[in-house]
Amino acid sequence: MQTISIVVPVYQGELTLETLLGEVEPLTKEQSSPGGVPFRVTEVILVHDGAIDRSDVVISSLAEKLSYVAPIWLSRNFGQHAATLAGMSSTNGDWVVTLDEDGQQDPRDIGGFLDVAVHDDVQLVYAQPTNEPPHGFVRNQFSAFAKWIFQRLGHAHIGEFNSFRLIKGEIARGLAAYCGPGVYLDVALSWVVGRAARCPVMLRRERARPSAYSYSRLIRHFWNLVLTSGTGPLRVVTFIGIASILLGIVVSAYALWGKVTGHAEIPGWASLLIVVSLFSGLTLFSLGVLAEYLGIAITMALGKPLYLITSRPYRGAPPNGQK
Repeated sequence: MQTISIVVPVYQGELTLETLLGEVEPLTKEQSSPGGVPFRVTEVILVHDGAIDRSDVVISSLAEKLSYVAPIWLSRNFGQHAATLAGMSSTNGDWVVTLDEDGQQDPRDIGGFLDVAVHDDVQLVYAQPTNEPPHGFVRNQFSAFAKWIFQRLGHAHIGEFNSFRLIKGEIARGLAAYCGPGVYLDVALSWVVGRAARCPVMLRRERARPSAYSYSRLIRHFWNLVLTSGTGPLRVVTFIGIASILLGIVVSAYALWGKVTGHAEIPGWASLLIVVSLFSGLTLFSLGVLAEYLGIAITMALGKPLYLITSRPYRGAPPNGQK
């Protein structure tokens, strides 16, 4: 019997939480997934992240009526990822599911997630929407671009991420204990998980309200992803510096050739060009080296763990694509 803890960060859930918990209710009884894995939802952690509506009243009411509902009250709005980590730290289940409050994600898909985790022997399963997200064209394209950047910054082994996740319980709790402020949750998961799998799901439209994410909030969200991705963005400065040095050598050779052959008509032009080309490249390279040291300090400040102890060995990806 696999036990499931559900974590729901709440920012604007006054009109959606009761319906969501109504869908979770059948999952609190012992049952089997479509693939035959026995499971039961044992707790739902509702994290009040400084909500802007009367979500606190709804959460209190649900906690009184439903024994498996546990509220967590944050002192202010810390953001979805921080609230999710706060909820994960208080879970007890074998697995942790992160679920949005707006009703887009169907709790009935949790059984399918569990089947994928058991079949592929992975510690992390993401939702893979089979339909277009129920947002506008611009936001969907921005989201796709952010996920593309995420993989290019060194997280290709995780692949495309989603806020609907199934995480091994000990991984979720260990990660919540280590992470520092401002960390992007999926970046942190890529630090401690060797690979992730995906489960096809159908997204639904948001219930009763528009998304709480404005474009400015999405941009800040994206920038946080970049900044917490480690030294990858900083290393670009080093590569630019090396390219500048190589270009400076080529330009300097051309300027010196012009000086020797008499094609440089302006006095001092060749020497000035050589100095500017070489030293600008050296300056950028030096900044890149400093950025590497800064990246190490940032990684330590973010709380990236040196290791994380689990109860089962990680077997890695199967050879030659075999199951």
